[in-house]
Amino acid sequence: MRGIALGRKAWPFAGSDRGGERAAALYTLIVTAKRNGIDPEAWLADVLARIADQPVSKLEQLLPWNRKARLAKLAA
Repeated sequence: MRGIALGRKAWPFAGSDRGGERAAALYTLIVTAKRNGIDPEAWLADVLARIADQPVSKLEQLLPWNRKARLAKLAA
């Protein structure tokens, strides 16, 4: 919750409604990664490194809950 309180003062300066929507979407993905027990910074770095080569039909594989399953499969 601390991240929400800290960001509250900065959010009005997102630049536009569209910028605010993008910030909300990114924050949602970061919180989702945390709730799935994944380091959000490592997950985001992995997504940014892999997204250019990922077919559009398989973008869901980059979502946090799917990454957790992929890492478990690689560890086995």
